[in-house]
Amino acid sequence: MSTAPKTVNAFAAFDSKGECKPWQYQSRPPGAGDVEIKISHCGICGTDVHTIDSGWGPANYPVVAGHEIVGEVTAAGADVKGLAVGDRVGVGAMVWACLNKHGGAPCKECADGADAYCKDIVYTYNASYQDGSSAYGGYADFVRVSSDFAFKIPDNIPSAEAAPLLCAGVTVFGPLNREGVKAGDRVGVIGIGGLGHLAIQFIRALGTTPVAFSRSNSKEKEVRDLGAQEFYNLSDPEDQKKAVESVDVLMLTADARDMPYNMYLGLLRKRGTLIQLAVPNGEAKFLPFFVVGKGIKWMGSFIGSKQDVTAMLKVASEKNVRPTIQKLPMRQVNDGLDMVREGRARYRVVLEN
Repeated sequence: MSTAPKTVNAFAAFDSKGECKPWQYQSRPPGAGDVEIKISHCGICGTDVHTIDSGWGPANYPVVAGHEIVGEVTAAGADVKGLAVGDRVGVGAMVWACLNKHGGAPCKECADGADAYCKDIVYTYNASYQDGSSAYGGYADFVRVSSDFAFKIPDNIPSAEAAPLLCAGVTVFGPLNREGVKAGDRVGVIGIGGLGHLAIQFIRALGTTPVAFSRSNSKEKEVRDLGAQEFYNLSDPEDQKKAVESVDVLMLTADARDMPYNMYLGLLRKRGTLIQLAVPNGEAKFLPFFVVGKGIKWMGSFIGSKQDVTAMLKVASEKNVRPTIQKLPMRQVNDGLDMVREGRARYRVVLEN
């Protein structure tokens, strides 16, 4: 594998106005454990919008977003194991973690298999490597990443459908897998969108009971087709009453402002678990009594570990979990971003080179 920088053709945002423009950059020289990937597809995630628009704080412009990447390995370093030129692989929201391979103080998170929380993590974009070079994402024609975070895509999953699984898929699958949900558990989903429609499918695939909550009846047929066994319209007072203490686990995948957290906590049975996945701009307001009085565990979950991604792809392959996507050519990246900003995506936008 050549150690020379590579000219990459990308689409980058240069300020919080949100427009991505054609841009070329010189990739960092690859390490012995890196792979180079020719990108065929990249999904647009809500995180891309938050970052490009500086919704979570000032971004490090220029930003080449995109962390739902699928493509073909075109070069591999001398130390790469398990991947070869020609392999179809995916890359998610992180491209490097220490994995306790590089000396120094032991990393408890990596030792515990929680590498998504590594103290030295490098995210796919809007981040810097240990040598100070910038990490750029998948709105481009090529990317170079650590082979530890490039995953073979199962043959029966098309590349365009695989892309959203690398972030949205593992984001919802990971906590279900780690929390050990089991047959007989009732798992609710708030927010039937890019994350929620995959959550329903993975809940079904794991043998548990999916329960969908929405604020209108417009998506009822669709979510039942995805596998939801029950549906509640939380704008309907009668459905609200029926939904009280109806689930053991509740996955919060919506990221709207001013969400009614007290209502959501009321949907959980005593000693239930609220899994916070979406990250809205702003603060959450709730009454602590609803948490303390019912013994509720409120947990966050961030993307997914290497083990989570591998397990997620296996389940998606075997149980036919697939995202609903809308494809656009890479050059229409700004159209795709606007679809996500305005809530028009059904349910994931995927860019194609």
